[in-house]
Amino acid sequence: MPHHDLVIIGTGSGNSLITPELEGLDIAIIEEGTFGGTCLNVGCIPTKMFVLPADRVVEAQESPRLGVTFPDPTVDWPGIRDRVFHRIDPIAVGGEAYRRSQDFVTVYAATARFVGERRLALSTGEEVTGDQVVVAAGSRALGLPIDGLRTPDPERGLHTSDTVMRLDALPDRMIILGGGFVGCEFAHVFSGLGVAVTQIQRSATVLTKEEAEIGKRYTDLARDRYDLRVATGVTAARRTESGIWQIDVTGPEGDAMVEAEIVLIAAGRQPNGDRLDVTAGGIELDATGHVIVDAEQHTTAEGVWALGDVCSHWQLKHVANHEARVVSHNLAIAFGRSTAHPIEADHRFVPHAVFGHPQVAAFGPTRAELEASGTAYVTKTQNFGDVAYGWALEDTSGFLTVHASPVTKQILAAHCIGPMASTVIQPLIQAASFGQKAIDIARGQYWIHPALSEVVENALLGLEFPESD
Repeated sequence: MPHHDLVIIGTGSGNSLITPELEGLDIAIIEEGTFGGTCLNVGCIPTKMFVLPADRVVEAQESPRLGVTFPDPTVDWPGIRDRVFHRIDPIAVGGEAYRRSQDFVTVYAATARFVGERRLALSTGEEVTGDQVVVAAGSRALGLPIDGLRTPDPERGLHTSDTVMRLDALPDRMIILGGGFVGCEFAHVFSGLGVAVTQIQRSATVLTKEEAEIGKRYTDLARDRYDLRVATGVTAARRTESGIWQIDVTGPEGDAMVEAEIVLIAAGRQPNGDRLDVTAGGIELDATGHVIVDAEQHTTAEGVWALGDVCSHWQLKHVANHEARVVSHNLAIAFGRSTAHPIEADHRFVPHAVFGHPQVAAFGPTRAELEASGTAYVTKTQNFGDVAYGWALEDTSGFLTVHASPVTKQILAAHCIGPMASTVIQPLIQAASFGQKAIDIARGQYWIHPALSEVVENALLGLEFPESD
């Protein structure tokens, strides 16, 4: 039975664990699929590369408000697809080749499951053990608990985000089931590229985890672009002999049937801890199936760590990367390669973005969450259209909302919808992370005029704090 100093399960952020401090240890990497994990291969990187051409089409359609018109854009789907994956696929191949070239690393192309304390059975028939084990096995796309939609089937036109980006050709019609960030991003991509999209969302708005006003605003804007049906549930699904999907729905206007060649299930993701039988290794799961970790990313099993989607409720690449840095640092201490003190993961201000049209970005609690927790706050909403660059954009829908503490005068949260929201919000993430006061951020530096960042400056200046004693 092979024994290793360190066993890493998963090659997303797990692949970045091997820092110079850990080189030379006997390290095993177990990967059942393609090197690079979800983000590189089927997640945030390729999706954003598809978003950009969709953005260009939509911008051309909206340009008459700026006094400019373009001919109807043409879309080369194979060209778009191949541009994305001809860049991404070699990175995955190269990553695996690099690890296999290192004489202190053993790569197992296999699935794994725990069969004891730091002991793993592989689908190859081997068993391996490790002094330390890192579970970085990610998550998987879910089906829906409806006959015909339980298990993705790309051959029959039933996709998740794992497969829909590699379509041979664009369909005429697509049904998207789900209104979270995955569903909204793909609705933007495919409708922008000319597909007749119907998006089905069971809640009253899409993006329900966002600030309520942002969810409402995005819902209204999306309705203007494609067939969005909210407060609508799916009751049945079937595929005809001619290859057409028929989805039965019920909503505010009663029962109906929607047809399309392709169905995209965007119903969320499930952490992969259950597939690893982690409980057999003494690793506990929470009620949602996430591996339980402490602040240093230890699991409940001695010598076992976890990071990324398998344990994180955020399911964000930048969170996984941060947790990988924490684990790598603490592993170096565990192996006697460093005399530093252990560090803890910092999850105080975790930002996220939705690359739809328009973009959405946020961090920190919503207004409803602040009120539910009894947290005192002051707030300011600044419209994009009230700053000079907003005039240039002729923007009428974007806004930034900032919540701050009336006591410390520091930033508690920010929620943004509008052009470049993912970039606009970054100064506020920095300010919150480093404990800067709102007025110091607003008045302690220059703000380029007339850049869109003035939305941030004006929002901060608009916060009304109680007078100090």
